[in-house]
Formats: sequence, C-alpha cells, structure tokens
Amino acid sequence: MKAPKKTQNRQARKRRVRAKVSGTAARPRLSVFRSLLQISAQLIDDETGKTLAAASTKELKAKPNVEGAKKLGEAIAKKAKDAKIKTIVFDRNSYQYHGRVQAVADAAREAGLTF
Repeated sequence: MKAPKKTQNRQARKRRVRAKVSGTAARPRLSVFRSLLQISAQLIDDETGKTLAAASTKELKAKPNVEGAKKLGEAIAKKAKDAKIKTIVFDRNSYQYHGRVQAVADAAREAGLTF
C-alpha cells in the first residue's frame, strides 16, 4: 500500500535536509524529533552510525511545548559538554525552523554549543 501524500512530502523534506547535513565524531549532528507526546534530541556521529548523547522531554518530565523544548536544549547541551563536544551540526529533520524546534536550537546555543 502506498503511503499517504502527507507522509511522502514529509519524507521528501527529510531527505532534502539530510542530503546537506552530516555529522562526524568531531562535529556530530543534533537531530530533533517532535511528536504530540514528546520532543527528543540526539547527537549522532554519522561516520560510525552511533548516538553519542540523547535527551527527551519525557525523561526530563517536561511537556512537549516551547518551555519543554528550552529545557531539552539545555539538557542536550550539558550532555554534549560532558562528552567534550563543543560544535555541532543542527538537523531540523522535516520540521520548520520555528516554534519548538527553534527553541531547542536557541537553548542549546545559549548553553554553550556552537553551530
């Protein structure tokens, strides 16, 4: 069965972003995923295919709104600092750089990550 048009469009947007963004061990990719129940972020080394650090609003016991996204950005930046990571590449996935996704990025920048 063929996927709905909405899903096809989302996957196409995701492929376009991922064609331009890739993470390394020195500069991992900060991938953001948002759903109705949570927002999650991962630091990924694409060369080895490993997740270096991860955080979610569910583990922080925060709501998946803009305030929760800010807490998530601070948490992922703290985990990155613990792993001695200072610079990253931001992967917004198929989402607009707006609202919750932007709040994660801004909070991570304020907490010390460079991108």
